[in-house]
Amino acid sequence: MDFYQVFQQYTWDEIRESIYQKTPQDVIRALQKSGKRDLEDFKALISPAATGFLEEMAQLSHRLTQKRFGKTIQMYVPLYLSNECQNICTYCGFSFDNKIRRKTLTEEEILQEVAVLKRMGYEHVLLVTGEANQTVGVPYLQKVIQLIKPYFSQISIEIQPLDQDEYEILVAEGVHAVLVYQETYHEEDYKKHHPKGKKSNFQYRIQTPDRLGKAGIHKMGLGVLIGLEDWRVDCFFTALHLRYLEKLYWQSTYSISFPRLRPFSGGLEPKVEMSDRELVQLICAYRIFDEEVELSISTRENEIFRDNIIKLGITSMSAGSKTNPGGYVVEPESLEQFEISDERSPQAIASVIQAQGYEPVWKNWDRLLQ
Repeated sequence: MDFYQVFQQYTWDEIRESIYQKTPQDVIRALQKSGKRDLEDFKALISPAATGFLEEMAQLSHRLTQKRFGKTIQMYVPLYLSNECQNICTYCGFSFDNKIRRKTLTEEEILQEVAVLKRMGYEHVLLVTGEANQTVGVPYLQKVIQLIKPYFSQISIEIQPLDQDEYEILVAEGVHAVLVYQETYHEEDYKKHHPKGKKSNFQYRIQTPDRLGKAGIHKMGLGVLIGLEDWRVDCFFTALHLRYLEKLYWQSTYSISFPRLRPFSGGLEPKVEMSDRELVQLICAYRIFDEEVELSISTRENEIFRDNIIKLGITSMSAGSKTNPGGYVVEPESLEQFEISDERSPQAIASVIQAQGYEPVWKNWDRLLQ
């Protein structure tokens, strides 16, 4: 049985009704529970009934995060390799039907970008591409990883979903983590947002973490694009997916990201708006639900929000990000995938982290200790 078969045992409307029926007493039980929280506890913590308990949730999230991760924030940066994409997605600047100039970095251009990232102090890089298998498929990625391996202690990727044997090739090359976001778990509306391209195959995408687990990846990143559908229901299914994966592929570690739909050229307006307060609630809910999962916040969020979220459960942050291929030095004016909100330099973010009594971590030593 894979996760798609587990997923089919649930219905969107029933989960939504269950979440919105949770009471303050359910929230109190979840907060006071001494053992591991279950999915019913998570429903309570993300429900409207929990909005009056945000201070208690924040304090508990803070304690649990410090107990597991200490007072550290892992620093990472995306390196966009290509904006070529064969998918039509209603929310993305790289969508096939968006008439932009396409760009895929050459080896020489990649090294120019890498030089800038190294001067910023980064040891952890996230390679990002559109979904164009002929242009930025496994052979291209192999060459890129071999090229940049000497410069980084940790390489993660956010690319099109692959088959298990393809992931095995990239793991052997040195890929540490793969981020693959479901975007939304609403199967019917997923098709509306992905009308063309391989990404339109909901089942293949939702089964991707199973293929990653079988390929022996060290870390998987999960998440949805907040704003496409009701965030509470989507995040329940993310939690369901996380719990399933942790049980079956216990050798891997996991992270959750919280991308809120951001403007782009000709962009989609969010179907559901999520307030800053609700995002804090969600971050704390994930931490209380799962003490081991890493929680990541990107430069999509504004400066004030990112400064105030450091102590509440986040374990990793990007800084100085560019979301276009060549954005650091090669071609800084090319079209971004989405607009950045926090444009401060990595050094400025590191100073903010230190001012709050935390340590910015540029290098993850896990691989050396295995």
